Amino acid sequence: MSIELSQDVIELLNDRDTIKVLASVDGNGVPHAVFKQSLHLGEDGRIHSLELIESSTTGRNLVGSIWFERKVTILLRGTDKRSVQIKGRVLKYHITGPLYLHHYNAVRERLGDVDLAGVWVIEPEQVIEQSFKDRRATEDAAHPSFIHLDRIAAH
Repeated sequence: MSIELSQDVIELLNDRDTIKVLASVDGNGVPHAVFKQSLHLGEDGRIHSLELIESSTTGRNLVGSIWFERKVTILLRGTDKRSVQIKGRVLKYHITGPLYLHHYNAVRERLGDVDLAGVWVIEPEQVIEQSFKDRRATEDAAHPSFIHLDRIAAH
């Protein structure tokens, strides 16, 4: 089920200084994670990931994600230490057309004589705040009895 990303998550995703990681799995369920600074929000509300290497492990895994409906995860960490996880579904891979050409020209302008294998389109389905403060508040509310005895004695 597709969701619309909040404005603050969009800003985090589109910020060049945000650390971005794309995690996928292969056919055996083995995870593979890569730093992926080319992740950004497209005009269609979906996440676009630029693939610069035709034979990449990520590319193979994302093809499998389309065929076998395997989810992907995107981790974002901002300069303010805010951390967000986006879970999503891979929809398609553009190797021609206006979207591809737009990114091809931008990549060549920014990086010089490099190839753009294609543009992955990922539909966001869930956003989870990963910052410690947010995760602890969520877990404490869901599991109030999960507390170490030394903390109980201090109260």
